[in-house]
Amino acid sequence: MMDSQTKAEPMRVLVTGGSGLVGKAIEHVVKQEGGCLEGEQWTFLSSKEANLVDLQQTRAVFEKYRPTHVIHLAAKVGGLYLHMKENLHFLRDNLRINDNVLQTSHERGVTKVVSCLSSCIFPDKTTYPIDESMIHNGPPHDSNFGYSHAKRMIDIQNRGYFAQHGRRYTAVIPTNVYGPYDNFNFENGHVLSALMHKTYAAKKEGTPLQVWGSGTPRRQFIYSLDVARLFLWVLREYDEIDPIILSVGEEEELPIKDAIEMIADALDFKGQIVFDTSKSDGQMKKTASNAKLRRYLPDFTFTPLSEGIKKTCDWFVNNYDIART
Repeated sequence: MMDSQTKAEPMRVLVTGGSGLVGKAIEHVVKQEGGCLEGEQWTFLSSKEANLVDLQQTRAVFEKYRPTHVIHLAAKVGGLYLHMKENLHFLRDNLRINDNVLQTSHERGVTKVVSCLSSCIFPDKTTYPIDESMIHNGPPHDSNFGYSHAKRMIDIQNRGYFAQHGRRYTAVIPTNVYGPYDNFNFENGHVLSALMHKTYAAKKEGTPLQVWGSGTPRRQFIYSLDVARLFLWVLREYDEIDPIILSVGEEEELPIKDAIEMIADALDFKGQIVFDTSKSDGQMKKTASNAKLRRYLPDFTFTPLSEGIKKTCDWFVNNYDIART
């Protein structure tokens, strides 16, 4: 065992997937909002520096930065259609990444790992709202079963490291995250970001905004900086092994249609909005309960959706040349 650090020693935090949506938000909170305590070292790792599917590269990066704490965000992801086509590929790569990060953390005596799960891991056939105890109650949606099962295994592995080695490795489950540095690609971006890009393009070209589906599915959206602030709380304060859902309340779940109106507003789009109902809607709702989070943090204030959308749209317009499109 290599747990030489005492409570007093400042954390050395390694953030995998550090260049993605949540990684960039955590970096912002750490560097701009005083989220970094004195003496702490924070390293934001991108896949350019290490391919975590490879055990040797994973070990080398842990050797280099010697973290005491890890925030594990890295994952192999794609759009809905790529997942449907390559479920095995997503299963195997993500199983490897997660096992490499968790086992290397254990071998090197890392005190705490906080991994990021996804709301797509929830059972497809379920009662609502979904809470943390229901993750494994039936198979996930068929479209991305590979990715979902790999993510679920993080929870199983966390239980194992605790049961066998007393490790405090845990996980969070954010609902639909959006914000600066997201993937704004039409085909495989997250729903809000892809719609922001589409709206931006429609405004520029003077064409109607074409939306896939009816706009009626309901989602809980959470601003990336809110997720980042909660991640820091989990890293420092949350002591359970069991995962915790990071989400706005059930009452904040709203139709994608409403979010589109906020996007049109934020980008000052005055054109026509056309819903292509020949395209699939996906799951109509995935209502998640944030009751556990509220028991711990009754006063946490979430960024209102219209405000978060405005901030994200402004970021996209001002950073169009560096945005993932």
